[in-house]
Amino acid sequence: MWAMAMKEFRQMRRDRRTLAMMILLPVVLLVVFGYAASFDVDQVKTVVVGPRAEQVAAALPERLDVVRVAPGEGRQDAVEALRDADAAVAVVTGDTGQPQVLVDGADLFSARSVVTELRGRPGLPTPEVLFNPGLETSAIMVPGLMGVVLVFVGTIATALGVVRERQSGTLEQLAVMPFKARDVLAGKLLPYLGVAVVDLAVIVAVGVLLFDVPFRGSPLVFVLGAIEFLFVTVGIGVLISTVSETQGQAIQLAILTMLPQILLSGLIFPLQAMAAGVRWIGYLLPLTYFVQVARGVMVKGTPIDALLLPLGMLAVLGLAVLGLSIARFRRDLAPAGRGHGADAADVDQDQAASARAGAR
Repeated sequence: MWAMAMKEFRQMRRDRRTLAMMILLPVVLLVVFGYAASFDVDQVKTVVVGPRAEQVAAALPERLDVVRVAPGEGRQDAVEALRDADAAVAVVTGDTGQPQVLVDGADLFSARSVVTELRGRPGLPTPEVLFNPGLETSAIMVPGLMGVVLVFVGTIATALGVVRERQSGTLEQLAVMPFKARDVLAGKLLPYLGVAVVDLAVIVAVGVLLFDVPFRGSPLVFVLGAIEFLFVTVGIGVLISTVSETQGQAIQLAILTMLPQILLSGLIFPLQAMAAGVRWIGYLLPLTYFVQVARGVMVKGTPIDALLLPLGMLAVLGLAVLGLSIARFRRDLAPAGRGHGADAADVDQDQAASARAGAR
């Protein structure tokens, strides 16, 4: 028994990836949950419009962080500010009487905190919730969960598919064929992209029909964001495959890339409630921007001009990840190609020597 235990310990020590995952992952999860696992939003971005905007803004609670005061704007401008995610609360004032308080129901946790804060407060009416009047959790979670499904399909399936080629030895066979690295990579990725697109159509249909999630925006904008997001996730899968020798290692690395996206993207915990030291990680994750696009298009009908930032970030991340993946994939193929060339040269030299000997 002691000999088996020592053998297992030595094997575990050699497998540094698994050992690091066993030791570091609990610490990472504890730190992430400690700083990010909060539904309490202390500051809510607010715009105040109307004739008495400055006077009313000065009397608002500290929780409402006023980012814009516009005496010359009206209710429609306030609604557009909420729809474009410029603010989570809009206060519309008139010449007399109580102001109107509009709350973005798509920003679920901010909306709930504001409704609780302002309910029954003297001088302010009961807030009017827009886009998600019932503050339904499914309307907010389902668009984000679509991104999680795409991460699973794009990252894990792609990584396993490429690693399978390496384990079976067919990657070396592909390297000696008259293909460029980008041709091999594109051929490997297209089937997974096709399956992911089918999955996207199915989960959107299920979300709309089964969970009554609205779809108020442009399907073309949603498809554009989804395709950009898929390119990022597939690129991450290829990148994982280039540093993994076995499918087990690929699954481990894929899980390590998925957990931060689920926890720090704003899918579960609002980004505004996270500590600044953790929040910046969320702005580097592709799921953060897909969640913004999916919720904006489906729940609020946000137009493309208000989604240029998340769409642009997805494009930048996609180019960066795919570029790095292609570079590493080309490097993996190069040694086999060079080895084949050397073998062919040796064969040619042997044939030439045999021909000379025969001539003599």
